[in-house]
Amino acid sequence: MGTHPRIELNPEIMLGKPVIRGTRITVELILRNIAEGDNIEDILEGYPHLSEEDVRAAIGYAADVVALEEIITFPETSKSSS
Repeated sequence: MGTHPRIELNPEIMLGKPVIRGTRITVELILRNIAEGDNIEDILEGYPHLSEEDVRAAIGYAADVVALEEIITFPETSKSSS
């Protein structure tokens, strides 16, 4: 996974969820805002102490986490119709 100096994981902050360093704003919160239709400008307006680089770091971190997910496939089971 790439390095993410703007992202912090600390069990003392938000139960260890990834946050923007120096804040309690989670990567999840940023992604949910984007999923609901917000753009970067909207997020910065709602959280003026964040920077565009912070938001992009959250997106990059999430992409790296998904890229490392292990995919488990299950064999197809055939169902016979009676």
